[in-house]
Amino acid sequence: MQRWVRLPNGGFLDATQVMFIGKIDSYPRMDDEGNAAGVEFAVAIGTGFSRDQQLTVSGSKEDIATLVRQLLGQAAAQ
Repeated sequence: MQRWVRLPNGGFLDATQVMFIGKIDSYPRMDDEGNAAGVEFAVAIGTGFSRDQQLTVSGSKEDIATLVRQLLGQAAAQ
C-alpha cells in the first residue's frame, strides 16, 4: 500500500519506499541579491542506495520537521 507524503517543494514521495533519512542540516539562506535571509534546513532522503535514488529536501524548520514526522508515521500522534 502506498502512503504519499507532500514535499515542501510541492512534489510527492511514497513514504513506504523510503530506506533512510539523513541528518537534518542547517545553513544560512541568501536572497537573490546575496543578503542574509535567515536559516534554511535540509534533510537527505533515500529510496535506495544508488545516487539517483537519493534526494535532498530543503525548507523552513517547520516544513522539514513536519516532513520527517510524516515519514516516520508520527504526524497523526500530535
